[in-house]
Amino acid sequence: MIERHILGLSGGRDSAALAVWMRENRPELELEYFFTDTGKELPEVYDFLDRLEGFLGRPIERLNPDRDFDFWLREYGNFLPSPRTRWCTRQLKLRPLEHWLREDLAAGHIIHSYVAIRADEPSREGYQATSPNMRVHFPLREAGIDRRGVIELLESSSVGEPAYYRWRSRSGCTFCFFQQKIEWVRLMREHPEAFAEAMSYEKTARDHGSPFTWSQGESLEELACKDRVAAIEAEHQRRLDRHAARRRTNPLALASGLAPDVDELYGLDEASSACIVCHK
Repeated sequence: MIERHILGLSGGRDSAALAVWMRENRPELELEYFFTDTGKELPEVYDFLDRLEGFLGRPIERLNPDRDFDFWLREYGNFLPSPRTRWCTRQLKLRPLEHWLREDLAAGHIIHSYVAIRADEPSREGYQATSPNMRVHFPLREAGIDRRGVIELLESSSVGEPAYYRWRSRSGCTFCFFQQKIEWVRLMREHPEAFAEAMSYEKTARDHGSPFTWSQGESLEELACKDRVAAIEAEHQRRLDRHAARRRTNPLALASGLAPDVDELYGLDEASSACIVCHK
């Protein structure tokens, strides 16, 4: 029986660390690495994938959807995707992957999929297999590797982390609706052209009656106003200060030495929020 071993890369640290771990611990596997490219990724993601590809010594298959974001936006009546209606994940991430695997699954071949869920994410689940021939594995969890372990794997391999972690907490499309407001402000500064594109999509959606904006409760046009930017940055700094104060009274947190994720600062549960297909 034919068996394939696949590992999806999101452009984030966890899936990259899993690829590093698999290369070092399961070199006998003929792993196929893939990245589903929506065409709306950050430039830093492509740079990171090129660097990772050099370390792995194997190509990373780029799965490009046959129909792009603009096509699907029209198909969905110019309604923006949102946490409640994640058509972007379904059409631009899952659909190309399922198309890539369709013939082998139909032929009864076994597909082993390796998913980057860490040991400190006990409530997260990976890509749900839609075929009895799909086998899903969680090597990081099984090896007891947590967030610190992921960072150590990337540092020790010289792959390092994607450059966007300097200003953003996760991978995903430039206009991902899981971004916090401070990250939208930073996108406006780091990649103003991508921010302007997101604003144009939002305006088109609003003109067609869409109830959604990219950022909950306000449009990007409102968010980009000088006074609003100042308020968002001030609130973010207050959260940083409160987090630092808590760490000083918690020796275990202080000893971890890890900077907080944006979701941690804003009290969100990453396990139940962001799409694992896009952000790991």
